[in-house]
Amino acid sequence: MRRRDFIAGVGGAVWPLLAHAQKPGSSRHIGVLIGVGRGDREGQRWYEALVKSLRGLGWRPGDNLHIETRWGGADRSQIEASAKELVAANPEVIVVSTTPGTAAVISTNTHIPIVFSAVSDPIGPGFVSNLARPEKNVTGFMNLEGSIGGKWVELLMEIAPKLSLVAIIYNSVTAGPQFAYYRDSIESGSSSFGVGVHAYAWESTSSLEQAIIAAAEKRSTGLVILPTPHEVAQRNLIVSLANRLRLPAVYPFPFWVREGGLISYGVDLSDLHRRAAIYVDRILKGANPSELPVQLPTKFELVVNVKTATVLGLKVPPTLLARADEVIE
Repeated sequence: MRRRDFIAGVGGAVWPLLAHAQKPGSSRHIGVLIGVGRGDREGQRWYEALVKSLRGLGWRPGDNLHIETRWGGADRSQIEASAKELVAANPEVIVVSTTPGTAAVISTNTHIPIVFSAVSDPIGPGFVSNLARPEKNVTGFMNLEGSIGGKWVELLMEIAPKLSLVAIIYNSVTAGPQFAYYRDSIESGSSSFGVGVHAYAWESTSSLEQAIIAAAEKRSTGLVILPTPHEVAQRNLIVSLANRLRLPAVYPFPFWVREGGLISYGVDLSDLHRRAAIYVDRILKGANPSELPVQLPTKFELVVNVKTATVLGLKVPPTLLARADEVIE
């Protein structure tokens, strides 16, 4: 997988629409929309990473920084309502995670600078027109490139070499564009191993269960789980079903495997939120968001759960264990 990173060489341009003239010692104001539910432990980690990074940059919540926080979850109406509330509060910058959350904030706002994180494809839905120079009031941090789908298939075949079918599980409500974003690389990777591909769309909890059960009914099937908020919200069900039905599965982020999944390859989303704080700091100090390049992740983590492999009757190759960034015994 090709790894690129746009270095943020910011000029001295000042964001012209920041009309919040600040007096010395006064508090600044930002909005935050975390794209998962308030009770989600992983979402709490993202928020904590953002706040900790802001503190390291000299911004102290409750002192010189006021943070207006909302939580999205997997409910589109809740995400849209939260986005409207944040825009109405008129913060100087809005930090938003996930593609649905970013879409909701952008549709409600055309002037407040937006820093997104955990977005796979910002060009496809029109968040930005150019990664190197976004040109509007939106910039941020991507989590994955579409080509990573081939890597997911490669790892799935390495840990379960007898598979004959790769099943893609995705939510049809929010992941349609993301399915297309990853599909070609997943199909190409599967073809190189001589295995078939079948996509299973779901909309509700019951249809998610039916999709995974249907995949299990096909012989020698492995799962590829796409990185969407709906999948994240249902990760306990997905992992438990995959393990119970003895389906090898590859997941997009490390926390899936720490919570019982088999194997993952992707980025630490907390790190993206930490980096998002750097852009917030620059914008509050006068940088123009259109001159802050959209950045791709620089570090990918391979995590393997040996305990889950044993449950599934799989033996993890020593070469895979040697390459892993984290091994869960």
